[in-house]
Amino acid sequence: MAKATDVVLVGGGVMSATLGVLLRELEPSWEITIVERLSDVALESTNPWNNAGTGHSALCELNYAPLGADGTVNPARALGIAEQFQISRQFWASLVAEGKLADNSFINSVPHMSLVMNTGHADYLQKRFDAFKPQKLFEHIEFSNDRAQIAEWAPLTMNGRDEGQTVAATYCADGTDVDFGNLTRQMVKYLTDNGVQVVTNRHVEDITREADGAWAVKTSSTQDGSQPLTYRSRFVFLGAGGGALTLLQKSGIPEGKGYGGFPVSGLFFRNHNDETAAQHNAKVYGQASVGAPPMSVPHLDTRHVDGKRYLMFGPYAGFKPNFLKQGSLMDLPMSIHRDNLMPILRAGWDNMPLTKYLLGELRKTKEERMTSLLEYYPQANPDDWELITAGQRVQVIKKDDKKGGVLQFGTEIVTHADGSLAALLGASPGASTAVPLMIKLIHQCFPDHAPAWAGRLKELVLGYGVTLNDTPDLAEEILSHTAKVLGIHH
Repeated sequence: MAKATDVVLVGGGVMSATLGVLLRELEPSWEITIVERLSDVALESTNPWNNAGTGHSALCELNYAPLGADGTVNPARALGIAEQFQISRQFWASLVAEGKLADNSFINSVPHMSLVMNTGHADYLQKRFDAFKPQKLFEHIEFSNDRAQIAEWAPLTMNGRDEGQTVAATYCADGTDVDFGNLTRQMVKYLTDNGVQVVTNRHVEDITREADGAWAVKTSSTQDGSQPLTYRSRFVFLGAGGGALTLLQKSGIPEGKGYGGFPVSGLFFRNHNDETAAQHNAKVYGQASVGAPPMSVPHLDTRHVDGKRYLMFGPYAGFKPNFLKQGSLMDLPMSIHRDNLMPILRAGWDNMPLTKYLLGELRKTKEERMTSLLEYYPQANPDDWELITAGQRVQVIKKDDKKGGVLQFGTEIVTHADGSLAALLGASPGASTAVPLMIKLIHQCFPDHAPAWAGRLKELVLGYGVTLNDTPDLAEEILSHTAKVLGIHH
Protein backbone atom coordinates (compact mmCIF):
# COMPACT_ATOMS: atom_id res chain seq x y z
CA MET A 1 0.00 0.00 0.00
CA ALA A 2 1.31 3.47 -0.88
CA LYS A 3 0.29 6.92 0.30
CA ALA A 4 1.25 10.21 -1.32
CA THR A 5 2.38 13.18 0.80
CA ASP A 6 4.36 16.31 0.04
CA VAL A 7 6.82 15.94 2.93
CA VAL A 8 7.99 12.98 5.01
CA LEU A 9 9.81 13.72 8.26
CA VAL A 10 11.45 10.60 9.67
CA GLY A 11 11.79 10.72 13.46
CA GLY A 12 9.48 12.20 16.06
CA GLY A 13 12.02 14.36 17.90
CA VAL A 14 12.67 18.06 18.23
CA MET A 15 14.31 18.37 14.78
CA SER A 16 11.38 16.94 12.82
CA ALA A 17 8.90 18.85 14.98
CA THR A 18 10.77 22.12 14.38
CA LEU A 19 11.02 21.57 10.63
CA GLY A 20 7.39 20.53 10.55
CA VAL A 21 6.25 23.74 12.23
CA LEU A 22 8.44 25.87 9.97
CA LEU A 23 7.08 24.24 6.80
CA ARG A 24 3.53 24.37 8.12
CA GLU A 25 3.92 28.13 8.67
CA LEU A 26 5.74 28.82 5.40
CA GLU A 27 3.69 26.58 3.07
CA PRO A 28 0.36 25.70 4.74
CA SER A 29 -0.95 23.87 1.66
CA TRP A 30 1.71 21.14 1.84
CA GLU A 31 0.74 17.77 3.25
CA ILE A 32 3.24 16.71 5.93
CA THR A 33 3.70 13.26 7.48
CA ILE A 34 5.90 12.47 10.50
CA VAL A 35 6.99 8.83 10.83
CA GLU A 36 8.19 7.61 14.26
CA ARG A 37 9.36 4.07 15.07
CA LEU A 38 8.40 4.23 18.76
CA SER A 39 4.96 4.44 20.33
CA ASP A 40 5.02 8.22 20.71
CA VAL A 41 7.11 11.26 19.81
CA ALA A 42 9.98 12.60 21.95
CA LEU A 43 10.97 9.24 23.44
CA GLU A 44 14.55 8.98 22.13
CA SER A 45 17.18 11.76 22.15
CA THR A 46 14.53 14.44 22.78
CA ASN A 47 13.30 12.75 25.96
CA PRO A 48 14.41 14.99 28.87
CA TRP A 49 16.26 12.14 30.59
CA ASN A 50 18.26 11.46 27.44
CA ASN A 51 19.87 14.92 27.20
CA ALA A 52 21.28 17.56 29.53
CA GLY A 53 18.43 20.02 28.97
CA THR A 54 20.87 22.92 28.85
CA GLY A 55 19.81 25.84 26.71
CA HIS A 56 23.22 25.78 25.04
CA SER A 57 24.08 29.45 24.64
CA ALA A 58 27.83 29.18 25.40
CA LEU A 59 27.49 30.94 28.74
CA CYS A 60 29.09 28.10 30.68
CA GLU A 61 30.46 25.52 28.22
CA LEU A 62 34.23 25.99 28.39
CA ASN A 63 34.98 23.81 25.34
CA TYR A 64 33.38 26.43 23.07
CA ALA A 65 36.15 28.92 23.88
CA PRO A 66 39.37 27.09 24.82
CA LEU A 67 42.68 28.71 25.63
CA GLY A 68 44.54 29.34 22.39
CA ALA A 69 48.16 28.47 21.68
CA ASP A 70 48.97 32.16 22.02
CA GLY A 71 47.54 32.28 25.54
CA THR A 72 44.36 34.16 24.60
CA VAL A 73 40.69 33.20 24.45
CA ASN A 74 38.75 33.84 21.24
CA PRO A 75 34.99 34.19 21.86
CA ALA A 76 34.03 33.81 18.17
CA ARG A 77 32.76 30.22 18.27
CA ALA A 78 30.93 30.78 21.54
CA LEU A 79 29.26 33.85 20.05
CA GLY A 80 28.16 31.82 17.04
CA ILE A 81 26.49 29.26 19.29
CA ALA A 82 24.91 32.01 21.41
CA GLU A 83 23.48 33.61 18.25
CA GLN A 84 22.02 30.27 17.18
CA PHE A 85 20.37 29.71 20.55
CA GLN A 86 18.83 33.19 20.38
CA ILE A 87 17.25 32.27 17.03
CA SER A 88 15.66 29.23 18.67
CA ARG A 89 14.54 31.35 21.59
CA GLN A 90 12.92 33.92 19.28
CA PHE A 91 11.09 31.19 17.38
CA TRP A 92 9.78 29.59 20.55
CA ALA A 93 8.64 32.97 21.87
CA SER A 94 6.74 33.68 18.63
CA LEU A 95 4.96 30.34 18.82
CA VAL A 96 3.94 31.03 22.42
CA ALA A 97 2.83 34.59 21.62
CA GLU A 98 0.75 33.41 18.64
CA GLY A 99 -0.88 30.66 20.70
CA LYS A 100 0.66 27.87 18.65
CA LEU A 101 2.24 26.42 21.80
CA ALA A 102 0.02 25.83 24.81
CA ASP A 103 2.38 27.56 27.27
CA ASN A 104 6.01 28.31 28.13
CA SER A 105 6.38 25.48 30.66
CA PHE A 106 9.15 23.89 28.55
CA ILE A 107 11.72 26.54 29.52
CA ASN A 108 12.85 27.74 32.94
CA SER A 109 15.42 30.23 34.18
CA VAL A 110 18.42 28.39 35.59
CA PRO A 111 21.70 30.34 35.99
CA HIS A 112 24.66 29.02 34.00
CA MET A 113 28.01 28.70 35.77
CA SER A 114 31.53 27.56 35.00
CA LEU A 115 33.49 26.22 37.98
CA VAL A 116 37.20 25.39 37.85
CA MET A 117 39.77 24.25 40.36
CA ASN A 118 43.53 25.02 40.59
CA THR A 119 45.46 28.14 39.65
CA GLY A 120 46.01 27.35 35.97
CA HIS A 121 42.33 26.79 35.27
CA ALA A 122 41.41 29.88 37.32
CA ASP A 123 43.75 32.01 35.20
CA TYR A 124 42.13 30.63 32.05
CA LEU A 125 38.64 31.37 33.37
CA GLN A 126 39.67 34.95 34.11
CA LYS A 127 40.89 35.33 30.51
CA ARG A 128 37.65 33.83 29.22
CA PHE A 129 35.64 36.25 31.31
CA ASP A 130 37.70 39.21 30.05
CA ALA A 131 37.07 38.13 26.44
CA PHE A 132 33.34 37.51 27.00
CA LYS A 133 32.33 40.51 29.11
CA PRO A 134 32.55 43.15 26.32
CA GLN A 135 30.21 41.12 24.08
CA LYS A 136 26.53 42.10 24.12
CA LEU A 137 25.32 38.50 24.37
CA PHE A 138 27.61 37.87 27.35
CA GLU A 139 27.43 41.27 29.04
CA HIS A 140 25.77 39.97 32.22
CA ILE A 141 28.43 37.38 32.97
CA GLU A 142 30.14 37.68 36.37
CA PHE A 143 33.48 36.33 37.56
CA SER A 144 34.67 35.54 41.07
CA ASN A 145 37.42 33.68 42.85
CA ASP A 146 35.91 34.58 46.21
CA ARG A 147 34.70 31.45 47.97
CA ALA A 148 31.84 33.23 49.74
CA GLN A 149 30.50 34.62 46.47
CA ILE A 150 30.70 31.25 44.73
CA ALA A 151 28.96 29.66 47.71
CA GLU A 152 26.15 32.20 47.33
CA TRP A 153 25.76 31.26 43.67
CA ALA A 154 25.93 27.50 44.22
CA PRO A 155 26.21 26.47 47.89
CA LEU A 156 26.46 22.72 47.28
CA THR A 157 29.67 23.21 45.29
CA MET A 158 31.45 24.89 48.21
CA ASN A 159 30.11 23.22 51.35
CA GLY A 160 32.84 20.94 52.69
CA ARG A 161 35.42 21.97 50.10
CA ASP A 162 39.11 22.05 51.09
CA GLU A 163 39.84 25.58 52.31
CA GLY A 164 43.22 25.56 50.58
CA GLN A 165 41.89 24.70 47.14
CA THR A 166 41.92 27.45 44.52
CA VAL A 167 38.53 27.89 42.89
CA ALA A 168 37.05 30.32 40.38
CA ALA A 169 33.67 30.63 38.75
CA THR A 170 31.63 32.61 36.27
CA TYR A 171 27.91 33.13 36.70
CA CYS A 172 25.17 34.26 34.34
CA ALA A 173 21.60 34.57 35.55
CA ASP A 174 20.30 34.54 31.95
CA GLY A 175 20.82 30.79 31.55
CA THR A 176 17.97 28.39 30.90
CA ASP A 177 16.93 24.76 31.33
CA VAL A 178 14.83 23.37 28.48
CA ASP A 179 12.59 20.31 28.57
CA PHE A 180 12.86 19.44 24.88
CA GLY A 181 10.38 16.60 25.32
CA ASN A 182 7.72 19.02 26.54
CA LEU A 183 8.57 21.47 23.73
CA THR A 184 8.39 18.75 21.08
CA ARG A 185 5.07 17.41 22.31
CA GLN A 186 3.60 20.91 22.22
CA MET A 187 4.84 21.49 18.67
CA VAL A 188 3.52 18.12 17.51
CA LYS A 189 0.15 18.85 19.14
CA TYR A 190 -0.04 22.06 17.11
CA LEU A 191 0.89 20.16 13.95
CA THR A 192 -1.69 17.41 14.43
CA ASP A 193 -4.35 20.02 15.20
CA ASN A 194 -3.54 21.59 11.83
CA GLY A 195 -3.66 18.60 9.57
CA VAL A 196 -0.19 17.07 9.92
CA GLN A 197 -0.27 13.28 10.12
CA VAL A 198 1.88 11.69 12.83
CA VAL A 199 2.37 7.94 12.37
CA THR A 200 3.92 6.01 15.27
CA ASN A 201 5.09 2.40 15.58
CA ARG A 202 6.44 2.59 12.02
CA HIS A 203 10.00 1.49 11.27
CA VAL A 204 11.56 2.82 8.05
CA GLU A 205 13.02 -0.20 6.28
CA ASP A 206 14.19 1.41 3.05
CA ILE A 207 14.29 4.66 1.08
CA THR A 208 14.48 4.52 -2.71
CA ARG A 209 14.20 6.98 -5.57
CA GLU A 210 11.49 6.19 -8.12
CA ALA A 211 11.48 6.91 -11.86
CA ASP A 212 9.34 10.04 -11.52
CA GLY A 213 11.74 11.55 -8.94
CA ALA A 214 9.60 10.82 -5.88
CA TRP A 215 11.09 9.12 -2.84
CA ALA A 216 9.52 5.88 -1.66
CA VAL A 217 9.81 5.57 2.12
CA LYS A 218 9.03 1.95 2.92
CA THR A 219 7.88 1.22 6.46
CA SER A 220 6.85 -1.78 8.49
CA SER A 221 4.86 -1.83 11.69
CA THR A 222 6.70 -2.37 14.95
CA GLN A 223 3.45 -3.89 16.28
CA ASP A 224 2.02 -7.19 15.08
CA GLY A 225 -0.89 -7.21 12.64
CA SER A 226 -0.26 -4.04 10.60
CA GLN A 227 0.54 -4.15 6.91
CA PRO A 228 3.72 -2.61 5.43
CA LEU A 229 3.16 0.91 4.16
CA THR A 230 5.07 3.07 1.67
CA TYR A 231 4.98 6.86 1.64
CA ARG A 232 5.71 8.58 -1.69
CA SER A 233 7.03 12.09 -1.28
CA ARG A 234 8.97 14.76 -3.15
CA PHE A 235 10.88 15.74 0.01
CA VAL A 236 12.25 13.58 2.83
CA PHE A 237 14.01 14.70 6.01
CA LEU A 238 15.97 12.16 8.04
CA GLY A 239 15.85 13.55 11.58
CA ALA A 240 16.04 10.26 13.43
CA GLY A 241 18.91 11.13 15.78
CA GLY A 242 21.63 8.50 15.68
CA GLY A 243 19.48 6.47 13.28
CA ALA A 244 19.76 9.14 10.57
CA LEU A 245 23.11 7.75 9.37
CA THR A 246 21.66 4.31 8.60
CA LEU A 247 18.74 5.90 6.75
CA LEU A 248 21.07 8.19 4.80
CA GLN A 249 23.03 5.15 3.67
CA LYS A 250 19.82 3.42 2.58
CA SER A 251 18.87 6.41 0.43
CA GLY A 252 21.98 5.88 -1.68
CA ILE A 253 22.55 9.56 -2.45
CA PRO A 254 26.15 10.26 -3.50
CA GLU A 255 26.47 13.06 -0.94
CA GLY A 256 26.12 10.47 1.82
CA LYS A 257 29.04 8.35 0.68
CA GLY A 258 32.01 8.21 3.02
CA TYR A 259 30.07 9.12 6.15
CA GLY A 260 30.36 6.90 9.19
CA GLY A 261 29.43 7.21 12.83
CA PHE A 262 30.89 6.48 16.24
CA PRO A 263 28.27 5.91 18.96
CA VAL A 264 28.86 7.21 22.49
CA SER A 265 26.37 6.49 25.24
CA GLY A 266 25.92 8.61 28.33
CA LEU A 267 25.18 7.93 31.98
CA PHE A 268 24.00 10.43 34.59
CA PHE A 269 23.59 10.42 38.33
CA ARG A 270 20.10 11.60 39.27
CA ASN A 271 19.40 12.78 42.81
CA HIS A 272 16.09 11.67 44.28
CA ASN A 273 16.30 13.80 47.44
CA ASP A 274 13.97 16.79 47.04
CA GLU A 275 15.72 18.72 49.81
CA THR A 276 19.04 18.52 47.96
CA ALA A 277 17.51 19.67 44.67
CA ALA A 278 15.99 22.65 46.48
CA GLN A 279 19.46 23.82 47.57
CA HIS A 280 20.92 24.09 44.09
CA ASN A 281 19.69 26.35 41.28
CA ALA A 282 22.32 26.38 38.53
CA LYS A 283 23.93 24.44 35.72
CA VAL A 284 27.56 24.22 36.80
CA TYR A 285 29.95 23.16 34.03
CA GLY A 286 33.58 22.22 34.58
CA GLN A 287 36.59 21.19 32.51
CA ALA A 288 36.53 17.98 30.46
CA SER A 289 38.96 15.22 31.38
CA VAL A 290 42.01 14.72 29.17
CA GLY A 291 40.98 12.69 26.12
CA ALA A 292 37.25 13.12 26.82
CA PRO A 293 34.91 14.20 24.00
CA PRO A 294 33.26 17.64 24.37
CA MET A 295 29.91 16.04 25.14
CA SER A 296 31.46 14.55 28.31
CA VAL A 297 32.13 17.87 30.07
CA PRO A 298 31.04 17.32 33.71
CA HIS A 299 28.13 19.37 34.95
CA LEU A 300 26.00 19.57 38.10
CA ASP A 301 22.57 20.53 36.84
CA THR A 302 19.24 21.76 38.04
CA ARG A 303 16.60 20.15 35.82
CA HIS A 304 12.90 20.88 35.45
CA VAL A 305 11.06 17.84 34.06
CA ASP A 306 7.26 17.56 33.96
CA GLY A 307 6.95 20.38 36.45
CA LYS A 308 9.32 18.89 39.04
CA ARG A 309 12.82 20.02 39.98
CA TYR A 310 15.69 17.53 39.94
CA LEU A 311 19.46 17.53 40.41
CA MET A 312 21.70 15.62 38.01
CA PHE A 313 25.42 15.10 37.52
CA GLY A 314 27.29 13.69 34.58
CA PRO A 315 27.72 12.62 31.96
CA TYR A 316 29.82 9.50 32.24
CA ALA A 317 30.71 8.17 28.82
CA GLY A 318 30.01 4.62 27.80
CA PHE A 319 29.99 2.59 24.65
CA LYS A 320 27.36 0.49 22.95
CA PRO A 321 27.29 -0.25 19.22
CA ASN A 322 23.65 0.73 18.81
CA PHE A 323 22.93 4.11 17.20
CA LEU A 324 19.72 4.64 19.19
CA LYS A 325 19.01 3.96 22.83
CA GLN A 326 16.29 1.59 21.73
CA GLY A 327 18.21 0.45 18.66
CA SER A 328 20.07 -2.66 17.56
CA LEU A 329 23.50 -3.80 18.71
CA MET A 330 24.21 -4.41 15.02
CA ASP A 331 23.85 -0.73 14.09
CA LEU A 332 27.58 0.04 14.10
CA PRO A 333 28.84 -3.06 12.27
CA MET A 334 26.03 -2.84 9.70
CA SER A 335 26.91 0.81 9.00
CA ILE A 336 30.43 0.00 7.82
CA HIS A 337 30.72 -0.17 4.02
CA ARG A 338 33.48 0.04 1.46
CA ASP A 339 33.01 3.80 0.99
CA ASN A 340 33.41 4.67 4.69
CA LEU A 341 35.78 1.95 5.91
CA MET A 342 38.95 3.96 5.36
CA PRO A 343 37.61 7.20 6.97
CA ILE A 344 36.47 5.16 9.99
CA LEU A 345 39.85 3.44 10.35
CA ARG A 346 41.82 6.68 9.96
CA ALA A 347 39.58 8.58 12.38
CA GLY A 348 39.93 5.73 14.88
CA TRP A 349 43.70 5.77 14.60
CA ASP A 350 43.85 9.54 15.12
CA ASN A 351 41.56 9.36 18.15
CA MET A 352 43.24 6.67 20.22
CA PRO A 353 43.09 8.90 23.36
CA LEU A 354 39.29 8.87 23.00
CA THR A 355 39.27 5.08 22.81
CA LYS A 356 41.48 4.89 25.89
CA TYR A 357 39.18 7.33 27.70
CA LEU A 358 36.07 5.28 26.83
CA LEU A 359 37.68 2.04 27.99
CA GLY A 360 38.54 3.71 31.29
CA GLU A 361 34.98 4.97 31.67
CA LEU A 362 33.52 1.52 31.03
CA ARG A 363 35.60 0.02 33.85
CA LYS A 364 34.49 2.54 36.47
CA THR A 365 32.48 1.43 39.49
CA LYS A 366 29.80 3.57 41.13
CA GLU A 367 32.32 4.54 43.80
CA GLU A 368 34.79 5.75 41.16
CA ARG A 369 32.07 7.72 39.42
CA MET A 370 31.14 9.25 42.77
CA THR A 371 34.70 10.60 43.02
CA SER A 372 33.99 12.84 40.03
CA LEU A 373 30.75 14.04 41.58
CA LEU A 374 32.52 14.87 44.85
CA GLU A 375 34.79 17.30 42.96
CA TYR A 376 31.72 19.45 42.30
CA TYR A 377 29.58 18.52 45.31
CA PRO A 378 31.97 17.59 48.15
CA GLN A 379 29.26 16.50 50.59
CA ALA A 380 27.22 14.37 48.17
CA ASN A 381 25.58 11.35 49.80
CA PRO A 382 25.99 8.30 47.53
CA ASP A 383 22.67 6.89 48.75
CA ASP A 384 20.81 9.86 47.23
CA TRP A 385 22.05 9.22 43.69
CA GLU A 386 20.90 6.68 41.12
CA LEU A 387 22.74 6.00 37.86
CA ILE A 388 20.52 6.35 34.79
CA THR A 389 21.30 5.66 31.15
CA ALA A 390 20.88 8.69 28.94
CA GLY A 391 20.60 8.74 25.16
CA GLN A 392 22.95 7.55 22.46
CA ARG A 393 24.92 10.10 20.43
CA VAL A 394 26.54 9.23 17.12
CA GLN A 395 29.57 11.39 16.33
CA VAL A 396 30.12 12.07 12.64
CA ILE A 397 33.04 10.48 10.80
CA LYS A 398 33.68 11.82 7.31
CA LYS A 399 36.25 11.77 4.55
CA ASP A 400 39.11 14.24 4.72
CA ASP A 401 41.50 15.00 1.87
CA LYS A 402 44.51 15.33 4.16
CA LYS A 403 43.85 12.83 6.95
CA GLY A 404 41.67 10.33 5.15
CA GLY A 405 38.99 10.54 7.82
CA VAL A 406 38.08 12.83 10.72
CA LEU A 407 35.83 12.54 13.77
CA GLN A 408 33.54 15.54 14.28
CA PHE A 409 31.71 16.52 17.45
CA GLY A 410 29.24 18.99 15.97
CA THR A 411 26.21 18.64 13.72
CA GLU A 412 26.15 18.39 9.94
CA ILE A 413 23.39 18.68 7.36
CA VAL A 414 23.79 16.39 4.34
CA THR A 415 21.54 17.20 1.38
CA HIS A 416 21.00 15.70 -2.06
CA ALA A 417 22.06 17.98 -4.92
CA ASP A 418 18.45 18.60 -5.95
CA GLY A 419 17.34 19.33 -2.36
CA SER A 420 14.83 16.47 -2.32
CA LEU A 421 16.38 14.67 0.66
CA ALA A 422 18.28 15.88 3.70
CA ALA A 423 19.72 14.27 6.81
CA LEU A 424 20.94 15.74 10.08
CA LEU A 425 23.94 13.97 11.56
CA GLY A 426 25.87 14.56 14.79
CA ALA A 427 25.13 15.71 18.30
CA SER A 428 26.23 18.79 20.26
CA PRO A 429 24.91 21.46 20.64
CA GLY A 430 21.94 19.69 19.13
CA ALA A 431 18.42 20.55 20.22
CA SER A 432 19.27 24.08 21.40
CA THR A 433 20.14 25.04 17.84
CA ALA A 434 17.31 23.12 16.15
CA VAL A 435 15.70 26.27 14.72
CA PRO A 436 18.77 27.76 12.96
CA LEU A 437 19.71 24.29 11.74
CA MET A 438 16.28 23.74 10.21
CA ILE A 439 16.22 27.24 8.70
CA LYS A 440 19.60 26.49 7.12
CA LEU A 441 18.20 23.21 5.79
CA ILE A 442 15.21 25.02 4.30
CA HIS A 443 17.50 27.42 2.43
CA GLN A 444 19.56 24.51 1.11
CA CYS A 445 16.61 22.39 0.03
CA PHE A 446 14.09 25.03 -1.09
CA PRO A 447 16.16 27.92 -2.51
CA ASP A 448 13.44 28.93 -4.97
CA HIS A 449 10.97 29.50 -2.14
CA ALA A 450 13.29 31.62 0.02
CA PRO A 451 12.14 35.05 -1.26
CA ALA A 452 8.46 34.22 -0.73
CA TRP A 453 9.10 32.78 2.72
CA ALA A 454 11.34 35.56 4.04
CA GLY A 455 8.46 37.68 5.37
CA ARG A 456 6.96 34.93 7.52
CA LEU A 457 10.40 33.88 8.75
CA LYS A 458 10.96 37.46 9.87
CA GLU A 459 7.72 37.31 11.86
CA LEU A 460 8.70 34.03 13.50
CA VAL A 461 12.31 35.07 14.19
CA LEU A 462 12.36 38.80 14.92
CA GLY A 463 16.11 39.04 14.45
CA TYR A 464 16.14 36.95 11.28
CA GLY A 465 19.23 37.75 9.24
CA VAL A 466 20.72 39.98 11.96
CA THR A 467 23.74 39.34 14.17
CA LEU A 468 22.44 40.41 17.58
CA ASN A 469 25.88 40.85 19.12
CA ASP A 470 26.65 43.51 16.50
CA THR A 471 23.37 45.39 17.01
CA PRO A 472 23.14 46.02 20.77
CA ASP A 473 19.94 48.11 20.74
CA LEU A 474 18.00 45.58 18.68
CA ALA A 475 19.49 42.77 20.76
CA GLU A 476 18.26 44.37 23.97
CA GLU A 477 14.78 44.82 22.53
CA ILE A 478 14.57 41.20 21.34
CA LEU A 479 16.12 39.71 24.46
CA SER A 480 13.67 41.62 26.67
CA HIS A 481 10.70 40.64 24.52
CA THR A 482 11.52 36.92 24.36
CA ALA A 483 12.30 36.80 28.08
CA LYS A 484 8.91 38.32 28.88
CA VAL A 485 6.99 35.96 26.60
CA LEU A 486 8.88 32.88 27.79
CA GLY A 487 8.77 33.88 31.46
CA ILE A 488 12.54 33.74 31.93
CA HIS A 489 15.09 36.06 33.49
CA HIS A 490 16.66 38.98 31.64
